[in-house]
Amino acid sequence: MKNEVGITVTKEENMPEWYGQVVVKSELADYSAVKGCAVIRPLGYALWENIQNYFNKRLKKMGVKNAYFPMFIPESFFAKEAGHIEGFAPEVAWIEQKSKDEERVAVRPTSETIMYDSYSKWIRSYRDLPLLINQWCNIVRWEVKDVKLFLRSREFLWQEGHCVFATEEECDKHVLEIIEEYRKVGEDLLAIPTFVGLKSKKETFPGAKYSYTIEQFMPDGKALQSGTSHNLGQGFAKAFDITFIGKDEKSHYPWQSSWGFSTRLLGGLIMMHGDDKGLVLPPRVAPTKVIIVPITNKKTPELNETVLATAKRLQNELNDSDIETHLDDRDNYSPGFKFNEWEMKGMPLRIELGPRDLQTNTCVAVQRNTGKKQIVAIAKIVAQVPVILDTIQQEMFDAAKQKTDAMFFTATDYNSMVKEIQNKKFALACHCGNAECEEKIKSETGGITTRCQTKEEVKKGDVCIKCGQPAAYKIIFARNY
Repeated sequence: MKNEVGITVTKEENMPEWYGQVVVKSELADYSAVKGCAVIRPLGYALWENIQNYFNKRLKKMGVKNAYFPMFIPESFFAKEAGHIEGFAPEVAWIEQKSKDEERVAVRPTSETIMYDSYSKWIRSYRDLPLLINQWCNIVRWEVKDVKLFLRSREFLWQEGHCVFATEEECDKHVLEIIEEYRKVGEDLLAIPTFVGLKSKKETFPGAKYSYTIEQFMPDGKALQSGTSHNLGQGFAKAFDITFIGKDEKSHYPWQSSWGFSTRLLGGLIMMHGDDKGLVLPPRVAPTKVIIVPITNKKTPELNETVLATAKRLQNELNDSDIETHLDDRDNYSPGFKFNEWEMKGMPLRIELGPRDLQTNTCVAVQRNTGKKQIVAIAKIVAQVPVILDTIQQEMFDAAKQKTDAMFFTATDYNSMVKEIQNKKFALACHCGNAECEEKIKSETGGITTRCQTKEEVKKGDVCIKCGQPAAYKIIFARNY
């Protein structure tokens, strides 16, 4: 891979190999010497920062504040919530005890317990509620051995919100508000069609009353769980003795929610939009929106300085208009090399400017998503670029939705459903809601799982696609990452 500049396999013929090459060759991330871990390079981290910036603005409007809690969790904290630790037990990384006087600690697989210990000290009255806190941090889950960059590693970055409410109704409302904000991250920012729904009881977050999820379906037919929002009920409050004095002057246990998404979103972005040339970035999340490539000509050296000066002026004007623009004026690479490099890195719009363009006072604008070229007057390029970027964003979402819609089908026969899912599709089907039935489907098909329920209600007489028992709901089945 290191000796090959371009992508050596097609996305269609070998998506896993294609994905790995795109991530490394576009310089988003790399493999680490530490087993199970990854290195996020500047371009990949800039994408994560843009997601952070977008979401932090949304959180601020909701009144959620950012904080930071220790990454080390005392073993006794896990023991307080048995259902929670049972769900994470195989993944917990423990720190070797340095002293017999110190309690054994784990590196956080998630932060409910360490945060709720503090909440029990901070919350005293209904006036302290709601408590709305989020943190951006790293997480360690030790079961992973083979890294799939951004998709699965022992350590990854995420945000996790943990909120406390006086009533169940407030908590329910917040859970839905957050999952809707997650949908907007997926669709409005990343241009990925995003399904929202309840997880089955079997797939519910350990210790939660119920879990909502956003699911994104990749071109290879696999589902990517990209974010979740949970109503934790009052179980953690009781375990950590979080109480408040209500308006009735009596002591009450509050209701709690938790919610999070991770750098896995970047994996979905790559798989959904990338092509055989490399990465393709939606303009709203791209750290650089426009690349200007000046084209100089040895036959007309007297014009080269004018070309470079004009390109620099365009860069300054675009940046002054808050359109992140980079001028690639390296003189040791050909324009063709630069075109390929920036296509590999997925930058949304390329502007080409050469001596012939100066003669007509125009430049060439090239869209990364479609390769479409258009001639634009230099005097109008600053006004035209935002229009083109908005077009690219919409075109990318529309193309992704068309792909997703083509993979979706409603199943009424179990064997047909299994066959279609094996052919890179995902299915909506009736299910009884029984965890044993769900597990049987997963085990006998080699990994077909439930993803999320839909708003489509079951009708009288609808039965489970597997066992034939009365249907509890309609849910999406697919293979998953």
